[in-house]
Amino acid sequence: MGKLHDVLPDNTPAPIATGSYAADPDVHFILSEFIEMSDDLPDHNKMALTLFKLHNTGISPNGKYGFPVPTFQGTFAQYTEWTDSWEDFFTKSFKLVMSNEKESQGFDLEMQELCQATIKKVIPRLLRPLETGGRNIQPRLVHGDLWVENLSTNTKTGDPVIFDATCIYAHNEIELAPWRPARHRMEDSYVEAYFKHFEPSDPREDRDDRNALYCLRWDMNCSSLYPGKLQFRELCKDVMRTLVAKHGLGYESWAKSRGEEPVRGKKMQEHPRL
Repeated sequence: MGKLHDVLPDNTPAPIATGSYAADPDVHFILSEFIEMSDDLPDHNKMALTLFKLHNTGISPNGKYGFPVPTFQGTFAQYTEWTDSWEDFFTKSFKLVMSNEKESQGFDLEMQELCQATIKKVIPRLLRPLETGGRNIQPRLVHGDLWVENLSTNTKTGDPVIFDATCIYAHNEIELAPWRPARHRMEDSYVEAYFKHFEPSDPREDRDDRNALYCLRWDMNCSSLYPGKLQFRELCKDVMRTLVAKHGLGYESWAKSRGEEPVRGKKMQEHPRL
């Protein structure tokens, strides 16, 4: 929250202190400034401007994807090691979330097959074009878990308030992943307002499928958090079936169809957990 507050001091509670419980050193807490908030979602235009400021100002200090300290989604540490390529970073992050989900929910053959097809075909197809063919993106600070329970409206100013972050320097579009599910009440107006200020990355025609891929990682993490409840796993399967069916030929076939010379992905060093 400290990094987030540095960039958005008017839209985040100031962190005051952190610590661990004396009775249980594995339980930790953060003490923050109190802000009076309503139960209403922020105005979509104000929310878009807030995220534009965050993503436009919060640039990675070393030009890499990752974060200098571990951050958590729920009880699970997310992948934060500094990485040069967004495709490389996201693949490692996806593998970690996949491993957590398997440990939480147990082995499922179709789930594993779909995950492997997503790693081998879908991720390269949708993410490698962002950084090849003369296209490029920049690692930007994201909140990382911006669903409806982590944002509100300041009752005094009417401005958005965001909190409970799991920050990383990432492709800015990943910020919109939690807005995709209908259960989160984030209407299309929020997404469209955001893209009025921060244009979609090229190839623009992949925007919605990239969002589905980013939301897949988010929903898979949700599945990890609720052992024995398989509804999130089934949602993930449905999304992967659709993405694999659409992009199963992979990146190389796509590049050739556009007259581009396919670029090989960087050799990835495995994270100890993966």
